[in-house]
Amino acid sequence: MNAAMASTAFLSAPFSLATRSQARVDWAVVLGLAVLVVLVRGASFGNPVAEMDDQLYSFIGQRIWHGELPFVDWFDRKPFGLFAIFALAHAMFGQSSMAYQALAMLFTLGGGLLTFHLARPFADRAGAAIGGGFYVVMLTAFAGPSGQSEVFFVPLMLFSAALVRDWRREDAGRRALVAMALCGAALQIKYTVLPQCVFLGIWVLYGQLRRGLSVQLLARNAALYALLGVAPTVLVGLFYLAEGAFDAFWYANFVSFFERNPVYESRFNMNQIMWGVLIAMPLIGAAYYGTRVAAPRDLPRYGFWALWSLSVVAGVLLPKTIYMFYLGALAPCVALLATPFYARATIAGCGPALLLLMFNVHILNLPERFAGQAQERRDFALFSAEVGRRVNGQDKCLYIYDGPMALYRTSSGCTMTTRIYPDHLNNALETGAVGVDQVTELERIFAERPAVIVTASRSVTPQNPDSLALVTRITNRDYTPVAHTRIATRIITAWARKERPLSGQDTTATSPPRL
Repeated sequence: MNAAMASTAFLSAPFSLATRSQARVDWAVVLGLAVLVVLVRGASFGNPVAEMDDQLYSFIGQRIWHGELPFVDWFDRKPFGLFAIFALAHAMFGQSSMAYQALAMLFTLGGGLLTFHLARPFADRAGAAIGGGFYVVMLTAFAGPSGQSEVFFVPLMLFSAALVRDWRREDAGRRALVAMALCGAALQIKYTVLPQCVFLGIWVLYGQLRRGLSVQLLARNAALYALLGVAPTVLVGLFYLAEGAFDAFWYANFVSFFERNPVYESRFNMNQIMWGVLIAMPLIGAAYYGTRVAAPRDLPRYGFWALWSLSVVAGVLLPKTIYMFYLGALAPCVALLATPFYARATIAGCGPALLLLMFNVHILNLPERFAGQAQERRDFALFSAEVGRRVNGQDKCLYIYDGPMALYRTSSGCTMTTRIYPDHLNNALETGAVGVDQVTELERIFAERPAVIVTASRSVTPQNPDSLALVTRITNRDYTPVAHTRIATRIITAWARKERPLSGQDTTATSPPRL
């Protein structure tokens, strides 16, 4: 089942058992959640620098249509399927950031509708709709409003869990096959869904054991489910084997991840994680209050979602360093486990739950976000035009040491390395984990004299001190600052190469990079 079919299934889920009168109410839920999606994600729509990671996915996704491959022509460790989603978005909706942002909106709406459908056993219709709203808001608050991978794999995993939650169904076996296939597709978006896939497989086998299946048949089914889960990844690996690039695929997908270094005092980026906890605490508190007032309506099914949530947490904790957008995977968990709080929220009596939803929207500070994103788009367009005057697609190349990757597309500047994502050569976490020596690769790039180098006033991650010293020395000696722009809390600077650099002699630029 491909992403488009899965998205259609999400959208149709609320209508599958509805009568004509109920369907009218469900369409009202669709409209309400669609409006909420546009409201909380619309500020970033069309802003190519709204987030960082999706700029890389977009770049590689577009280059796929030019016959270039992830892991070979452009290094990253995300699975091929994620880049394929971005390639599909650009093929469908054009080359701008609006392409994948529009697709992300559709996936977010699908996840919200599916959460509404899954909350119905625990809550009245109005309350379940508010639960869908919690999903939309929490996913955006945690994973961002643009195109992080969580936006795409979370609905797939939620759909997989929905298919297998009830092992007593007569069609449970067929549903399990579809669920395992969806798990395989989700693994090709982000490998951290593995604990969820394992849990769902165990849950299916447990249900079959309860129904009296023999040990031999259980073993056969376990092998089949495992095969379905790994099949997409195996097929991608076979493709790279046929292309003679299996080593690049294997290293990027299954080796480099374990070579990264956790350089924070703990595995958590505490500034981001604490902000995420602050966002979630009101809803977590409401969930606790709800369970104290009354037990969930369907306790066994509620228990399934609680166990599934633990597998989601395990996936969030899998990487060596934890960032807030990883918490986006928890959005449906929080929304579903909070159902006791809004279980009896009718249209007339949903005030407390609706107020909490409005509070979560308020935390996003939408008026300031809309104004800030609009200004950021305008400023970046001017910055890109200034850089574009100094680069081309042939011999005047651009190198982004730290800054927005979207600049490669918007300025039409040629590239100089397969390690195109700035973090791969400047981030201390990536030392020894990207297949090349960071400083050696930087020395090669600077020896080819890029026409423009881009730096940032402050880093997002801990910097490799040798890389930082090298770029500071080169920009101070051979380059001059020509343009600045603000993106979020950072000032991005473009440095143009001096027409006649003084070989072997250091000169100080008027505005050195604030790194």
